[in-house]
Amino acid sequence: MEKLPEFSLKKFFWKDYLTIFLGTFMYALGVTQFIMPHQFVLGGLTGVAVLLNYALGWPVSVMVFVMNAVLLLIAFRILGSEFLVKTIVGVASLTLFIGMFESFQWPPIMTDEPLMAGLIGSIVAGSGVGLVMSVNGSSGGTDIIVLVINRYRNITPGRTMLWVDLIIVASSFVIFRSVETIVFGIIIIAVMATSVDWVLNGIRQSVQFFIISHEYEEIATQINHQLHRGCTVLDGTGWYTKKTQKVLLVMAKRNESTSIFRLVKSIDEDAFISQSNVIGIYGQGFDKMR
Repeated sequence: MEKLPEFSLKKFFWKDYLTIFLGTFMYALGVTQFIMPHQFVLGGLTGVAVLLNYALGWPVSVMVFVMNAVLLLIAFRILGSEFLVKTIVGVASLTLFIGMFESFQWPPIMTDEPLMAGLIGSIVAGSGVGLVMSVNGSSGGTDIIVLVINRYRNITPGRTMLWVDLIIVASSFVIFRSVETIVFGIIIIAVMATSVDWVLNGIRQSVQFFIISHEYEEIATQINHQLHRGCTVLDGTGWYTKKTQKVLLVMAKRNESTSIFRLVKSIDEDAFISQSNVIGIYGQGFDKMR
């Protein structure tokens, strides 16, 4: 397909970092207000910090910040400087939000339904991690390990995170000596991992359009100019009329579908359009091939 020039990174600068702030806020909210009050365990480096908090009373925010320092060096060497900057922002904002929630000393939420509180917390926290990963960022900890593995192996981040977190949750037996605690922890990290994949798949899902119209030139031009998407013009033949017809092939993000339909309708209301979901699109403007 025809490729369009890359956009300047500055155009998406604030959007990316606002997404990281929102994601780390949700992660901190889910962990400190829903999971920790009921002494559930969870995975990730935050999970290690939470276990140490249960055992020794050390502040989670301080431990998260300190333990991420070494992993930041790994992120720089393997995942590049842009990822390092976003990870520093993610770690700093997560530390800030966790410290903020810890200092408030709010009463426990849903004391009569601890498992429900844990599930809600894992959904909120997992969705936050998914938002951070969607802009090639990280909240630190095992997120870095997950993204390093995902860079070389075509394994979903949620599934990789699940295996890493299982090891961390199993180690909680040393502190609690309780199989029940491990079971609850497995439920929480499974829901969190599912939430990560759900958010990432929802944001990154792409669609494919076939557009048949006599106004194909104007439609293709406006898709290029207004939506900044490339178009490929294919040669087709209507078998009933035996007439040749140009067909536009367009790849786009799912959230751009409505804009494409409106644009085509404004130019040619009689255009024929088919839309289908695409499992993966790799190349400029989409995901990178590993």
